[in-house]
Amino acid sequence: MTHLFKKRWAKFIAQAAVLALVIAGAVFYIAGQKSVTIAIDGKEQVVSTRAASVQDLLTQEDITLDERDEISADPASPLSDEQRIDISLNKSIEVVLDGEERVVHTTGMTVADVINELDVDQDAKLSQAEDLAISALSGGLEIITPKEVTLKQGKDSKKLSTTAETIADLFKEEGVKLDKDDEIQVRVDDETEKDVDAKTAIVEGSEIRAIKVEIKTWDETRDIDFKTTKVKDKDLVKGKTKVKTEGEQGERKLTLRQEIRDGKKGEEEVLKSKVTKEPVTEVVRVGTKKPESSSSSDSSGSSKTKAPTGSISSTWAALAKCESGGNWSINTGNGYYGGLQFSASSWRAVGGTKYAPLPHQATAQEQIAAAERLRASGGWGHWPACARKLGLI
Repeated sequence: MTHLFKKRWAKFIAQAAVLALVIAGAVFYIAGQKSVTIAIDGKEQVVSTRAASVQDLLTQEDITLDERDEISADPASPLSDEQRIDISLNKSIEVVLDGEERVVHTTGMTVADVINELDVDQDAKLSQAEDLAISALSGGLEIITPKEVTLKQGKDSKKLSTTAETIADLFKEEGVKLDKDDEIQVRVDDETEKDVDAKTAIVEGSEIRAIKVEIKTWDETRDIDFKTTKVKDKDLVKGKTKVKTEGEQGERKLTLRQEIRDGKKGEEEVLKSKVTKEPVTEVVRVGTKKPESSSSSDSSGSSKTKAPTGSISSTWAALAKCESGGNWSINTGNGYYGGLQFSASSWRAVGGTKYAPLPHQATAQEQIAAAERLRASGGWGHWPACARKLGLI
């Protein structure tokens, strides 16, 4: 009986020891468990683990970090219960910054995070909303930073800060309208480029000028001055001239073009020229015959018109110097002739044709004689600029 009791007691003790070991193991296992929160790009999950270190937990959860990823705890540090581990994964996005393509690596979550990392001006123009998640980006991100430019139109000048990409975009913003003839000029660093395309990208610090260009074309008929040819005539007294063939002005039909830039007229350009009437050369007979005595008369008994003689007064000489450089026989083809620059009509009006058909064909004294008659009807005002310059009026 005693032997049986001892045997049962020993069995009881053995079972109790096993139970104690099981309880102790369970307590030890439970004591080693940890509840850890892992947040990857803000997405949280709670993990129950017996991992001793942060790295052990990452291995357990099959989380592999890239060198650009960020983690809130040192992977080699021990893991504690109720610990929170934040992981920000690297994202590579294509960014076009002021026309320059680049790849940006960021652990940010939104477009605004990228803008802050790039230290971009807050007034920059973005192709995507700032609060858009990077994970939702498609087609990359385009950023245009404000540029300081000067816009000129005629006499108006305006300094602007703009995010317009091209000159055309800027003109649209500012209400500048150009037609096909207008021109754009761009000045950067003291260098000016003319006739610039409106699609040209805007450069920081540039001066952009919009030039209004008006192009006029018209037809016009202009006179062609005739030439004068002199021929010797032995039957005509020396010093006398006589028109053999009257000169006639020709005509030329022109098509002209002119640019008016910001109201300023440019040079006239000849597009077409056609002579519609040829000029007739004037032929003048120049006498070579020795003059007869002053008392002689012609066969009809009438006296010939004598040319004025004598020296030229200083006043008329000075006036001729101003009008024609003192050249009494000048004919530049501008419609004015001789030392005192008579027009053909004025010469005829004062009877100058009794000396010669045109003023430059007469002597200085003859031209002065005609001028005296002209002055008698209107004073020195017939030569306004030079008379004023010489103090005659």
